[in-house]
Amino acid sequence: MAHTHRHEGVKAESSSPRQRLAIALVLAAAYMAAEVVGGLLSNSLALLADATHMLSDVAALALSLFAVWVARRPPTARRTYGYHRVEILATLVNAATLLVTAVFIFLEAWRRFAAPPDVDGTLMTVIASGGLVVNVLMLAVLHGGRESSLNLRGAWLHVLTDTLGSVQAIAAGALLMAFGWRWADPLASLLISLLVLYSGWRLLREATAILMESVPADIRLEEVREAILAVPGIVGLHDLHVWTITTGFVALSAHVTVRGGDQAPVLAAARECVHARFGIAHSTIQVEQAAVAEPCSTCPPTGF
Repeated sequence: MAHTHRHEGVKAESSSPRQRLAIALVLAAAYMAAEVVGGLLSNSLALLADATHMLSDVAALALSLFAVWVARRPPTARRTYGYHRVEILATLVNAATLLVTAVFIFLEAWRRFAAPPDVDGTLMTVIASGGLVVNVLMLAVLHGGRESSLNLRGAWLHVLTDTLGSVQAIAAGALLMAFGWRWADPLASLLISLLVLYSGWRLLREATAILMESVPADIRLEEVREAILAVPGIVGLHDLHVWTITTGFVALSAHVTVRGGDQAPVLAAARECVHARFGIAHSTIQVEQAAVAEPCSTCPPTGF
Protein backbone atom coordinates (compact mmCIF):
# COMPACT_ATOMS: atom_id res chain seq x y z
CA MET A 1 0.00 0.00 0.00
CA ALA A 2 1.29 3.45 -0.89
CA HIS A 3 0.23 6.96 -0.03
CA THR A 4 0.81 10.29 -1.67
CA HIS A 5 0.02 13.80 -0.58
CA ARG A 6 0.04 16.89 -2.73
CA HIS A 7 -0.39 20.16 -0.88
CA GLU A 8 0.00 23.43 -2.69
CA GLY A 9 -2.68 25.11 -0.57
CA VAL A 10 -3.70 28.65 -1.20
CA LYS A 11 -1.39 31.18 -2.69
CA ALA A 12 0.19 33.67 -0.35
CA GLU A 13 -2.29 36.45 0.06
CA SER A 14 -1.16 39.88 -0.95
CA SER A 15 -1.80 42.98 1.08
CA SER A 16 -4.46 44.04 -1.45
CA PRO A 17 -7.48 42.50 0.36
CA ARG A 18 -6.44 44.15 3.63
CA GLN A 19 -5.99 47.49 1.91
CA ARG A 20 -9.36 47.21 0.16
CA LEU A 21 -11.15 46.38 3.41
CA ALA A 22 -9.36 49.13 5.35
CA ILE A 23 -10.28 51.82 2.80
CA ALA A 24 -13.90 50.64 2.68
CA LEU A 25 -14.05 50.60 6.48
CA VAL A 26 -12.92 54.22 6.75
CA LEU A 27 -15.46 55.33 4.12
CA ALA A 28 -18.32 53.44 5.79
CA ALA A 29 -17.56 54.72 9.29
CA ALA A 30 -17.22 58.32 8.12
CA TYR A 31 -20.55 58.39 6.30
CA MET A 32 -22.49 56.33 8.83
CA ALA A 33 -22.43 59.20 11.33
CA ALA A 34 -23.68 61.67 8.71
CA GLU A 35 -26.51 59.35 7.72
CA VAL A 36 -27.65 58.83 11.31
CA VAL A 37 -27.78 62.59 11.86
CA GLY A 38 -29.60 63.12 8.58
CA GLY A 39 -32.14 60.40 9.36
CA LEU A 40 -32.93 61.87 12.76
CA LEU A 41 -33.24 65.40 11.41
CA SER A 42 -35.48 64.37 8.50
CA ASN A 43 -37.42 61.74 10.53
CA SER A 44 -36.79 59.26 7.70
CA LEU A 45 -36.97 55.56 8.47
CA ALA A 46 -35.42 54.76 5.10
CA LEU A 47 -32.36 56.83 6.01
CA LEU A 48 -32.18 55.35 9.51
CA ALA A 49 -32.57 51.88 8.04
CA ASP A 50 -29.80 52.68 5.62
CA ALA A 51 -27.67 53.98 8.50
CA THR A 52 -28.39 50.84 10.52
CA HIS A 53 -27.22 48.76 7.62
CA MET A 54 -24.21 51.03 7.28
CA LEU A 55 -23.42 50.22 10.91
CA SER A 56 -23.59 46.54 10.04
CA ASP A 57 -21.27 47.34 7.12
CA VAL A 58 -18.76 48.88 9.50
CA ALA A 59 -18.91 45.83 11.77
CA ALA A 60 -18.77 43.46 8.79
CA LEU A 61 -15.78 45.22 7.25
CA ALA A 62 -13.96 45.30 10.59
CA LEU A 63 -14.63 41.61 11.14
CA SER A 64 -13.55 40.75 7.60
CA LEU A 65 -10.35 42.75 8.03
CA PHE A 66 -9.62 40.95 11.30
CA ALA A 67 -10.33 37.56 9.68
CA VAL A 68 -7.92 38.29 6.81
CA TRP A 69 -5.22 39.10 9.33
CA VAL A 70 -5.83 35.96 11.42
CA ALA A 71 -6.05 33.70 8.34
CA ARG A 72 -2.47 34.59 7.44
CA ARG A 73 -1.12 32.94 10.59
CA PRO A 74 0.87 29.77 9.86
CA PRO A 75 -0.39 26.26 10.69
CA THR A 76 0.33 24.83 14.12
CA ALA A 77 0.59 21.31 15.56
CA ARG A 78 -3.01 21.67 16.74
CA ARG A 79 -4.45 23.53 13.72
CA THR A 80 -2.72 21.76 10.87
CA TYR A 81 -4.74 23.54 8.17
CA GLY A 82 -3.87 26.90 9.69
CA TYR A 83 -6.51 29.56 10.31
CA HIS A 84 -8.12 29.72 6.86
CA ARG A 85 -11.55 28.83 8.25
CA VAL A 86 -11.59 32.04 10.31
CA GLU A 87 -12.60 33.86 7.13
CA ILE A 88 -15.53 31.47 6.68
CA LEU A 89 -16.60 32.02 10.29
CA ALA A 90 -16.48 35.78 9.66
CA THR A 91 -18.62 35.24 6.58
CA LEU A 92 -21.12 33.28 8.66
CA VAL A 93 -21.36 36.13 11.18
CA ASN A 94 -21.77 38.68 8.39
CA ALA A 95 -24.58 36.62 6.86
CA ALA A 96 -26.34 36.35 10.22
CA THR A 97 -26.14 40.11 10.78
CA LEU A 98 -27.60 40.71 7.34
CA LEU A 99 -30.60 38.51 8.20
CA VAL A 100 -31.13 40.18 11.59
CA THR A 101 -30.89 43.61 9.98
CA ALA A 102 -33.45 42.62 7.36
CA VAL A 103 -35.93 41.47 10.00
CA PHE A 104 -35.46 44.65 12.05
CA ILE A 105 -36.03 46.93 9.05
CA PHE A 106 -39.07 44.93 7.94
CA LEU A 107 -40.79 45.07 11.33
CA GLU A 108 -40.18 48.79 11.76
CA ALA A 109 -41.38 49.55 8.22
CA TRP A 110 -44.52 47.50 8.79
CA ARG A 111 -45.24 49.49 11.94
CA ARG A 112 -44.84 52.77 10.08
CA PHE A 113 -47.23 51.70 7.34
CA ALA A 114 -50.08 51.97 9.87
CA ALA A 115 -49.24 55.62 10.60
CA PRO A 116 -46.73 57.09 8.13
CA PRO A 117 -44.90 60.00 9.83
CA ASP A 118 -43.96 63.31 8.27
CA VAL A 119 -40.62 63.04 6.52
CA ASP A 120 -38.39 65.80 5.14
CA GLY A 121 -38.10 64.50 1.59
CA THR A 122 -35.51 67.06 0.50
CA LEU A 123 -33.07 66.37 3.33
CA MET A 124 -33.69 62.65 2.98
CA THR A 125 -32.80 62.77 -0.74
CA VAL A 126 -29.66 64.83 -0.17
CA ILE A 127 -28.32 62.52 2.55
CA ALA A 128 -29.21 59.38 0.59
CA SER A 129 -27.47 60.77 -2.49
CA GLY A 130 -24.31 61.25 -0.49
CA GLY A 131 -24.67 57.71 0.81
CA LEU A 132 -24.99 56.42 -2.73
CA VAL A 133 -21.73 58.11 -3.73
CA VAL A 134 -19.89 56.63 -0.73
CA ASN A 135 -21.34 53.17 -1.32
CA VAL A 136 -20.38 53.21 -4.99
CA LEU A 137 -16.82 54.13 -3.97
CA MET A 138 -16.74 51.21 -1.52
CA LEU A 139 -18.11 48.84 -4.15
CA ALA A 140 -15.35 49.91 -6.52
CA VAL A 141 -12.72 49.36 -3.82
CA LEU A 142 -13.98 45.86 -2.91
CA HIS A 143 -14.98 44.69 -6.39
CA GLY A 144 -11.57 43.39 -7.46
CA GLY A 145 -11.23 40.81 -4.68
CA ARG A 146 -14.78 39.54 -4.25
CA GLU A 147 -14.37 36.45 -6.45
CA SER A 148 -11.19 35.29 -4.72
CA SER A 149 -12.57 35.31 -1.17
CA LEU A 150 -15.97 34.46 0.30
CA ASN A 151 -15.08 36.68 3.23
CA LEU A 152 -14.47 39.65 0.93
CA ARG A 153 -17.62 38.78 -1.01
CA GLY A 154 -19.60 38.97 2.23
CA ALA A 155 -18.29 42.47 2.86
CA TRP A 156 -19.03 43.40 -0.76
CA LEU A 157 -22.62 42.11 -0.42
CA HIS A 158 -23.11 44.23 2.68
CA VAL A 159 -22.06 47.29 0.71
CA LEU A 160 -24.10 46.29 -2.36
CA THR A 161 -27.33 45.99 -0.39
CA ASP A 162 -26.55 49.32 1.26
CA THR A 163 -26.05 50.86 -2.19
CA LEU A 164 -29.44 49.58 -3.30
CA GLY A 165 -30.86 50.93 -0.05
CA SER A 166 -29.53 54.38 -0.91
CA VAL A 167 -31.22 54.14 -4.31
CA GLN A 168 -34.50 53.21 -2.62
CA ALA A 169 -34.16 56.11 -0.18
CA ILE A 170 -33.55 58.56 -3.04
CA ALA A 171 -36.61 57.26 -4.88
CA ALA A 172 -38.72 57.58 -1.73
CA GLY A 173 -37.48 61.14 -1.15
CA ALA A 174 -38.30 62.10 -4.72
CA LEU A 175 -41.86 60.72 -4.35
CA LEU A 176 -42.28 62.63 -1.10
CA MET A 177 -41.18 65.89 -2.67
CA ALA A 178 -43.21 65.42 -5.84
CA PHE A 179 -46.46 63.92 -4.52
CA GLY A 180 -46.26 63.98 -0.73
CA TRP A 181 -46.58 60.17 -0.55
CA ARG A 182 -45.55 59.48 3.05
CA TRP A 183 -45.96 55.74 2.54
CA ALA A 184 -43.05 55.81 0.08
CA ASP A 185 -40.58 55.86 2.98
CA PRO A 186 -41.73 52.62 4.68
CA LEU A 187 -42.26 51.02 1.27
CA ALA A 188 -38.63 51.74 0.36
CA SER A 189 -37.61 50.25 3.71
CA LEU A 190 -39.56 47.07 2.98
CA LEU A 191 -37.82 46.72 -0.37
CA ILE A 192 -34.45 47.25 1.33
CA SER A 193 -35.26 44.53 3.87
CA LEU A 194 -36.08 42.05 1.11
CA LEU A 195 -32.83 42.77 -0.69
CA VAL A 196 -30.84 42.39 2.53
CA LEU A 197 -32.68 39.16 3.35
CA TYR A 198 -31.88 37.68 -0.06
CA SER A 199 -28.20 38.59 0.13
CA GLY A 200 -27.85 37.34 3.68
CA TRP A 201 -29.51 34.01 2.91
CA ARG A 202 -27.24 33.32 -0.08
CA LEU A 203 -24.13 34.17 1.92
CA LEU A 204 -25.28 32.03 4.85
CA ARG A 205 -25.90 29.09 2.53
CA GLU A 206 -22.44 29.33 0.97
CA ALA A 207 -20.64 29.65 4.31
CA THR A 208 -22.61 26.76 5.81
CA ALA A 209 -21.81 24.56 2.83
CA ILE A 210 -18.09 25.10 3.41
CA LEU A 211 -18.34 24.46 7.16
CA MET A 212 -20.31 21.26 6.43
CA GLU A 213 -17.51 20.23 4.04
CA SER A 214 -19.89 19.93 1.11
CA VAL A 215 -18.61 19.32 -2.40
CA PRO A 216 -17.98 22.73 -4.03
CA ALA A 217 -20.88 23.90 -6.18
CA ASP A 218 -18.75 24.03 -9.34
CA ILE A 219 -17.51 20.43 -8.97
CA ARG A 220 -19.51 17.28 -9.65
CA LEU A 221 -18.26 14.37 -7.58
CA GLU A 222 -19.27 11.81 -10.18
CA GLU A 223 -17.15 13.59 -12.81
CA VAL A 224 -14.16 13.50 -10.45
CA ARG A 225 -14.74 9.78 -9.90
CA GLU A 226 -14.91 9.09 -13.64
CA ALA A 227 -11.77 11.14 -14.31
CA ILE A 228 -9.72 9.27 -11.70
CA LEU A 229 -10.95 5.86 -12.86
CA ALA A 230 -9.94 6.81 -16.41
CA VAL A 231 -6.29 7.15 -15.34
CA PRO A 232 -4.34 4.17 -16.79
CA GLY A 233 -3.45 1.66 -14.09
CA ILE A 234 -6.32 2.53 -11.70
CA VAL A 235 -8.92 -0.22 -11.50
CA GLY A 236 -10.90 0.84 -8.43
CA LEU A 237 -11.83 3.90 -6.35
CA HIS A 238 -13.55 4.36 -3.00
CA ASP A 239 -13.74 6.80 -0.06
CA LEU A 240 -13.66 9.78 -2.43
CA HIS A 241 -14.16 13.13 -0.70
CA VAL A 242 -13.93 16.68 -2.07
CA TRP A 243 -14.41 19.70 0.17
CA THR A 244 -13.39 23.35 0.63
CA ILE A 245 -11.06 24.59 3.36
CA THR A 246 -11.60 28.23 2.42
CA THR A 247 -12.31 30.11 -0.80
CA GLY A 248 -9.89 28.89 -3.47
CA PHE A 249 -8.54 26.06 -1.31
CA VAL A 250 -10.22 22.81 -2.38
CA ALA A 251 -9.05 19.48 -0.96
CA LEU A 252 -9.50 15.87 -2.11
CA SER A 253 -8.89 12.50 -0.50
CA ALA A 254 -9.41 9.08 -2.03
CA HIS A 255 -8.39 5.44 -1.99
CA VAL A 256 -7.48 3.98 -5.38
CA THR A 257 -6.76 0.39 -6.37
CA VAL A 258 -4.01 -0.31 -8.87
CA ARG A 259 -2.94 -3.57 -10.48
CA GLY A 260 0.77 -4.36 -10.63
CA GLY A 261 3.57 -2.24 -12.02
CA ASP A 262 5.18 0.92 -10.66
CA GLN A 263 2.67 2.93 -8.61
CA ALA A 264 4.49 6.27 -8.73
CA PRO A 265 3.52 7.18 -12.34
CA VAL A 266 -0.10 6.23 -11.64
CA LEU A 267 -0.21 8.46 -8.57
CA ALA A 268 1.37 11.36 -10.43
CA ALA A 269 -1.13 10.98 -13.25
CA ALA A 270 -4.07 10.94 -10.80
CA ARG A 271 -2.83 14.09 -9.05
CA GLU A 272 -2.28 15.93 -12.30
CA CYS A 273 -5.71 14.83 -13.54
CA VAL A 274 -7.66 16.32 -10.62
CA HIS A 275 -5.47 19.42 -10.65
CA ALA A 276 -5.78 20.11 -14.36
CA ARG A 277 -9.47 19.27 -14.75
CA PHE A 278 -10.92 20.48 -11.46
CA GLY A 279 -8.34 22.88 -10.03
CA ILE A 280 -7.78 20.71 -6.94
CA ALA A 281 -4.20 21.35 -5.82
CA HIS A 282 -4.45 19.66 -2.42
CA SER A 283 -4.93 15.92 -2.90
CA THR A 284 -4.30 12.98 -0.59
CA ILE A 285 -4.47 9.63 -2.40
CA GLN A 286 -3.94 6.26 -0.78
CA VAL A 287 -3.05 3.38 -3.07
CA GLU A 288 -4.06 -0.22 -2.54
CA GLN A 289 -2.74 -3.15 -4.54
CA ALA A 290 -5.39 -5.12 -6.39
CA ALA A 291 -5.67 -8.67 -5.09
CA VAL A 292 -4.31 -11.35 -7.45
CA ALA A 293 -5.84 -14.80 -7.16
CA GLU A 294 -3.29 -17.52 -6.28
CA PRO A 295 -3.37 -20.74 -8.38
CA CYS A 296 -5.19 -23.58 -6.59
CA SER A 297 -3.36 -26.98 -6.77
CA THR A 298 -6.19 -28.91 -5.10
CA CYS A 299 -9.08 -27.56 -7.12
CA PRO A 300 -10.61 -29.81 -9.79
CA PRO A 301 -9.81 -28.87 -13.39
CA THR A 302 -12.32 -26.66 -15.18
CA GLY A 303 -13.28 -26.51 -18.82
CA PHE A 304 -13.54 -29.28 -21.35
